[in-house]
Amino acid sequence: MTKPPPKKIRCAIYTRKSTEEGLNQEFNSLDAQREAGEAFIKSQAAEGWVCIPTRYDDGGYSGGTIERPALKKLMEDINAGRIDCIVVYKVDRLSRSLMDFARLMEQFDRCNVSFVSVTQQFNTTHSMGRLTLNILLSFAQFEREIIAERTRDKMRAARRKGKWVGGSPILGYDLDDKLRRLTVNETEAEKVRLIFDLFLETESPIETIRELRSRGWGRKIWKNRNGGMSGGGPWTKANICGLLRNAAYVGEVHFDGTVYKADHPPIVERAIFDRAQKLMTRRNGGSQPSAFSPLLRGLLVCEKCDAPMVHSCSSKGAKRYRYYFCSRAQKQGADVCRGSGLPAPEIERFVVDQIKAIGTDPELMAATLKEAQAMVPRRQKALNQELKIVEKELASLAAEIQKTALRPENGRELADLQDKQLKAERRQTEILAELDGVRQGAISETDFLTAMRSFMPVWDALSAKEQERLIRLLVQRVGYDGDTVRITFHPAGIKTLAGAQSKEAA
Repeated sequence: MTKPPPKKIRCAIYTRKSTEEGLNQEFNSLDAQREAGEAFIKSQAAEGWVCIPTRYDDGGYSGGTIERPALKKLMEDINAGRIDCIVVYKVDRLSRSLMDFARLMEQFDRCNVSFVSVTQQFNTTHSMGRLTLNILLSFAQFEREIIAERTRDKMRAARRKGKWVGGSPILGYDLDDKLRRLTVNETEAEKVRLIFDLFLETESPIETIRELRSRGWGRKIWKNRNGGMSGGGPWTKANICGLLRNAAYVGEVHFDGTVYKADHPPIVERAIFDRAQKLMTRRNGGSQPSAFSPLLRGLLVCEKCDAPMVHSCSSKGAKRYRYYFCSRAQKQGADVCRGSGLPAPEIERFVVDQIKAIGTDPELMAATLKEAQAMVPRRQKALNQELKIVEKELASLAAEIQKTALRPENGRELADLQDKQLKAERRQTEILAELDGVRQGAISETDFLTAMRSFMPVWDALSAKEQERLIRLLVQRVGYDGDTVRITFHPAGIKTLAGAQSKEAA
């Protein structure tokens, strides 16, 4: 009896190179990768493997993002059912991000597409191949983070020598692109000296901002490498305090608690700079930043201007007072937003008492449950919108990293971009995790009742850090308009707490 021919397996070869260097050669890295893939597919001809003619080559694209033209075309053909197997030279050619790779593998599985690495000898149709794949990809991501750390180490060495290592130019100086050092801008330097004088005269960052606003003085504006203008904008309390604390103005670089002499000239007298530091220390109560862990940090919002409310401390003798203030009013002055500040212990106690009360008041619980259930689709929509923004940011960062990596002198800028990329990837992971929780379904009355009734006995037994974590699990937002406090709950958090209590009960 004649054995039937093997099923035809359509194989696509994907190739990638991080930089454009050498791509204009007659035989480049992409060609070498494809040749290796074609040879491997030919060796599997007896199993029915055939190489499709379409090329999927991404030359000059980072593996830290999936925003690549050839990869997008590959995914389109996979979704259209034109491909049965993906062949790459090495795993990191497809992606260097474990999270991105996991998402790609999920798509492959949905479309019944297998994945093969030529040099690492495995196939994802087998469990051992999947395990090996995850290990190798973890090492690829580790290598990427090591490169970022090496770049940062190089920047630290430059700081120790007092070198300018990149970043945005500061008011009072211009950047000499050839010498890679700061040169004094006399017009701006005079403004910097006057800002120090204004602060010492008014003894207030906010009053200093008002005076700068009345004079029409904005922040530093400079020409970027694309020929456009960057910077500018109004002064805020953080901007002014950052300027007043910047040791570059007295010709110094601070690193790891050590002071180094900078290779650019100072523009502010040492005595004036020291007086400004003492004044700022005195305004902060003469102490280090607060060791308190604010319970509502990141949750409390001023509903008069929709700005976050920030935690602040003040001291009178040995006594310490904690408050929440509208961040916009704190940065730009009370004339910008008339949102009232309020004592931190009182608002924190009020929120906790409200949550406890829900578990004992059927009418309040029914109203809160209805609001939480209505919030699910709104939250899902908001998360999807934020996810799109983060994905665009990652694509933009990947393109910037690719350009910056070709210029070794921009090491500081490259390190900063890589840090931003890692933060954006973490936020992307958080959004996807929360979306998974929201998609699990609406909160049931049983879930809500279990979570709210378990809150009261659990709360008092927790440490301050654990209490903060529990509040963030349950509460999405606390709005304050000067009179009324409105609490918005996390549907996914309520389900999580209810699930945890159910497991303990079992």
